Amino acid sequence: MVKRALLSVSDKTGIVDFARGLEKLDIQIISTGGTARMLRDSGIEVMDVSDVTGFPEMMGGRVKTLHPRIHGGILSIRDDHDHMGEAQKAEVEMIDLVVVNLYPFEVTVSKEGVLLDEAIENIDIGGPAMLRSAAKNYRYVSVVCDPDDYGHILKEIRSTGVVSQKTREVLAVKAFRHTADYDATIDTYLSKELLGEEVLRLSYKDGVTLRYGENWHQAAKFYKEDGVTGPSLANAKQLHGKELSYNNYIDADNALQTVKELSCSNAAVAIVKHNNPCGLATGNTLLQALGAAWDGDPISAYGSIICTNTVFDLKAAEFLNGKFVEIILAPGFEPDALEYLKNKSANLRLLELPELNEPFEVENTYKFVIGGILEQSRNVGIYDKWDCVTETPYPEDLRAVSEFAMHACKCVKSNAVTLAFEYVDGCYMMISMGAGQPNRVDSIRKLAATKARENLKVMYDRESPEMSYEDYCNDVFAKCVMASDAFFPFDDSVVHAEENGIMYILSPGGSIRDQEVIDTANRLGVSLVFTGMRHFLH
Repeated sequence: MVKRALLSVSDKTGIVDFARGLEKLDIQIISTGGTARMLRDSGIEVMDVSDVTGFPEMMGGRVKTLHPRIHGGILSIRDDHDHMGEAQKAEVEMIDLVVVNLYPFEVTVSKEGVLLDEAIENIDIGGPAMLRSAAKNYRYVSVVCDPDDYGHILKEIRSTGVVSQKTREVLAVKAFRHTADYDATIDTYLSKELLGEEVLRLSYKDGVTLRYGENWHQAAKFYKEDGVTGPSLANAKQLHGKELSYNNYIDADNALQTVKELSCSNAAVAIVKHNNPCGLATGNTLLQALGAAWDGDPISAYGSIICTNTVFDLKAAEFLNGKFVEIILAPGFEPDALEYLKNKSANLRLLELPELNEPFEVENTYKFVIGGILEQSRNVGIYDKWDCVTETPYPEDLRAVSEFAMHACKCVKSNAVTLAFEYVDGCYMMISMGAGQPNRVDSIRKLAATKARENLKVMYDRESPEMSYEDYCNDVFAKCVMASDAFFPFDDSVVHAEENGIMYILSPGGSIRDQEVIDTANRLGVSLVFTGMRHFLH
């Protein structure tokens, strides 16, 4: 039974109402400092810790709860005869509920210009000690470090007079996790301030075993970042289909980031295969965007992952009839579309992410290598400048599709080029891309240009225009923009682009042969813009 509770909190959110609830249940409340004053001011009867220990708070409050009559009352094993005998002899009374949260060290050190002495004073000692004591003795003591838990703790005590074993177990793990994170923050700060060492501590939880890793013989798990919010696969809810594999997570994350990169008001669809967007388009409707993205590479779209920024509707679902896809990720699904897709395949994974259109909150990205981890700031933006460096001006009416092409290029593995055009007013599609080649010219001549003609053949056959296929391709290429994720080390990339009728090119620039590239572009009548921002993706 919960008879005595110790309350000592830095974050006082909800503490008065919680204490009032305990008081109504005839639970004696012990408290310290500011918490005790707040409770008394609210008319709640409180016993000071100093009355329990027989010692006043000392050294500016640094020493107040570090006493056998506090920790003995928390740590004593209730059904151990020796423990209880020693407690009785030392006049130690049991404490059944410990409610503690810690000095705001992380908030303190995040302030600009904070002094080391101020940071040191915000290192909590008694609080972590009580949390760890109570968590260690969770079979007999309930420990609460999160104000969000106050409500259901009171509910349990009102119902049964006790906090259930299961709840105590959950609370204990939460407390140990809380003190671990707290100590990690102190370590990170003091390592830098006192030793000049950079320390990185990451926290992940809720490990889920996946079907397999990159290959069938590899085991894999997915861990959720502690406290992650916003548009993340960790927050997606699976509505249908078999469990995900390692590669599913990798590809779905690429699809999510590709759609998020566009940040457009229109419907946007990314189709990803093997960690590269093989289709990307915007449209006035989801069906229009999905159809254009699919046309971007119908062959590669087989067995792909689809992500959209728009609630998935029935027309889009019906478009996928007879088409094999692994995953659809969307902010939501219309009920009839959801039912249709569930009936389409028992294995099709449907992932709902209501936060999909919220801004990314992450600042850094990480990549593991054997024996280490790399950290870098997230790649934000597409250009530092917009500098047409050729005699042939770059048309202003191609600015929007050019930005779309570079957004797409950011999400393709290097060396990367993308070809895009405005297929209807205000809507854009990627008609091909070249990815992952050791040299950029192969991405253009062997992949992007060749693949674009294959993809356009599908569109040509469907539309049946009154022109030859070759003229159709030339017409599209004349309106097409090519984006490159890095500078051209030689002029051959421009040469091969012009040979395929591509006359508008974006590149970061920055090569020692930039002038040679510009001279060739001028000779061929190509318009070239330097953006000043590279977008390697490895």
